[in-house]
Amino acid sequence: MRLSDAFPVRYIEPVWRPPSEAASLILPVTDGCSWNRCTFCEMYTAPQKKFRARNEAETLATIRRCGEVFGAEVRRVFLADGDALVLPTRRLLAILHAIRMYLPAVRRVSCYCLARNLRKKTVAELTALAEAGLTLVYLGAESGDDEVLESVCKGETYASTLEALLKLKEAGITRSVMILNGLGGRRLSQRHAENSARLINAAQPEYLATLVVSFPYGDARLRAHFPGWEPPSLRELFQEMETFLAGLQLTHTVFRADHASNWLVLKGVLDADKERLLAQVRQAIANPEEAGLRPAWARGL
Repeated sequence: MRLSDAFPVRYIEPVWRPPSEAASLILPVTDGCSWNRCTFCEMYTAPQKKFRARNEAETLATIRRCGEVFGAEVRRVFLADGDALVLPTRRLLAILHAIRMYLPAVRRVSCYCLARNLRKKTVAELTALAEAGLTLVYLGAESGDDEVLESVCKGETYASTLEALLKLKEAGITRSVMILNGLGGRRLSQRHAENSARLINAAQPEYLATLVVSFPYGDARLRAHFPGWEPPSLRELFQEMETFLAGLQLTHTVFRADHASNWLVLKGVLDADKERLLAQVRQAIANPEEAGLRPAWARGL
């Protein structure tokens, strides 16, 4: 028997998913990213990851086959690749209905989302997706500062990001928002931290994560569009994080800075654990050798 006969999903490498989806069935409904211009991101730049929507018949057949092979073992599904919500609502509903039919043990369906994907989707459409089983959306805000966003070719603004996050909230879809520590470089670090906190305060997401901007293949793409960008030092990264955390005014947001890119692992609930988290960051600023930092070799992406 060929492996392709045994395993029911056709993947195109590399396959990306959030750390919290490690136990999920990764189900590609698109390949690549429909925007794919962010100069800090290399996730979908390989030629084979050129953006396309997967054939609907293939996707539905894959779901049916997953039901036959895995049955009740599948409890979570992550819709890949970079922005499943770019698909028309009708097609997404068909996918969600198929998951419910063939994988009845599934309790969570999630996906990445670009804010731009939601501009043409109404709250009523998103509510229908939520009712059909779309539970959680990961939205990479990256920054709440318009100058930073423009400099890295994000294609979004503070206003467009907030609009998308509030739409999701109104529809009853849980939101996990990502901010990139260090994205503004040295020059824009302060405003990046302050305006990112302002965005998060306005959105009040259920989950918040910070990653550290990293360039495994070099930062030439970013520098070509962001004149004068210089990476913050380790101490400056922690100072930026201190400014960001200090500016947050949240009621009940689960916070994580435990992605492999982070030097300092932070976990808590905001605002309940805010002072403890700030104390950890301030210790890293004052005495990094005693702060329990992740070693450089463990930060591979």
